[in-house]
Amino acid sequence: MCIFCKIAAGEIPANIVYKNEHVTAFKDLNPQAPTHILVIPNQHLESVNDIVDDASALVAGECLRAAREIAQQAGLSSYRIVTNIGADAGQSVFHLHLHLLAGRKMSWPPG
Repeated sequence: MCIFCKIAAGEIPANIVYKNEHVTAFKDLNPQAPTHILVIPNQHLESVNDIVDDASALVAGECLRAAREIAQQAGLSSYRIVTNIGADAGQSVFHLHLHLLAGRKMSWPPG
């Protein structure tokens, strides 16, 4: 079981800001912006590459919906959502996750 699966299962503590039957969201331990929340599906999907059927697409959609709800609850009118796919793109935990970043001006290109 990966670290994010353990967080979703409540086996490892995290600063959880949102949780429902499909999604868990928590503050990143190494924030890259004043607001940096990780939004994960409770079901293990390694990355966007694992969104291959209707069920996994619904899980991914729940992550996006949760990110929007978190941003609204925090009063954010401007924010960035990022996901990395593969080690060369910066993915370090191989469990699908969205980075919700806000609270500073974002530059482009991002990296």
